[in-house]
Amino acid sequence: MQNSPVQVSIVYAFTNRGTGGNPAGVVLDADQLTLTQKQQVAAQVGLSETAFVSRSTSADFKLEFFTPSRQIAHCGHATIATFSLLVQRGRLMSTTSSKETVDGRREILLDGDRVYMEQRAPQYTPLEQTTVTRAEVLQALNVRAEDLLMGHDPMVVNTGNSFLLVPFKADAIVRSIQADQQRLLTISDALDLVGIYPFSLEVSEPGRHAAARMFGPRYGIPEEAATGMAAGPLGAYLHDVLGLKATPLLIEQGGHMSPPSLSELEVRLQTDEGGVRSLMVGGWAREADVIQVEVN
Repeated sequence: MQNSPVQVSIVYAFTNRGTGGNPAGVVLDADQLTLTQKQQVAAQVGLSETAFVSRSTSADFKLEFFTPSRQIAHCGHATIATFSLLVQRGRLMSTTSSKETVDGRREILLDGDRVYMEQRAPQYTPLEQTTVTRAEVLQALNVRAEDLLMGHDPMVVNTGNSFLLVPFKADAIVRSIQADQQRLLTISDALDLVGIYPFSLEVSEPGRHAAARMFGPRYGIPEEAATGMAAGPLGAYLHDVLGLKATPLLIEQGGHMSPPSLSELEVRLQTDEGGVRSLMVGGWAREADVIQVEVN
């Protein structure tokens, strides 16, 4: 069978003043590709996620996301990358749009050259209500109990995907993490996580609110530079659990990778007296390259 070429745009999302960010693959007009072919493309592209755009009957666009190893329900940075590319290609002219995902429709806001995506209201699950212990999490991250932010244990938070948020008292501790990927994989399987998101309130620039890292071995992601679907849970946690009432909340990520790729993620919260009721996560993106891969 003859191979067919597929054009993939490489777009960096959640950039920091035009640099850094997290690269995603974006395939426009993907209606004719099968799920098997999409997985082949994502594996060849080799980025943490590749987004495939096709026609939708329930939203403006249908988006499907694949890591190099499997399909994932949502991907923040690939969503920002996709809608930024649609704007840049002249396919989207309005200030609002929408995406169809495997579990429903999500709204998109375009504010100048920034893109924001809707996430669900947060669901919180304290670690002690799960089968995983604090000691297992600390061992997987190679840190100590006294390194945690005083009075706060790890917590599972879901605004569309589940992440284990791990609050630390200092950025130096977050920087020093030597992740045991196999142990993190075991924890991720047990808790049905996309990834583990350690963070601290110490940041590199005034005006930001938290600095984080993201490890997602269950989806073939040792570490990535920006995770929009984790920034939403963290923004909600900062408001509801730690009492940071600012909005928007700015989160930096990727500065501790090797090599570093600093990203900035903005979380806009809608709140009432009961806490966060809805949220949008957004930022900037830039197209860096266009490549071609073959599928059969």
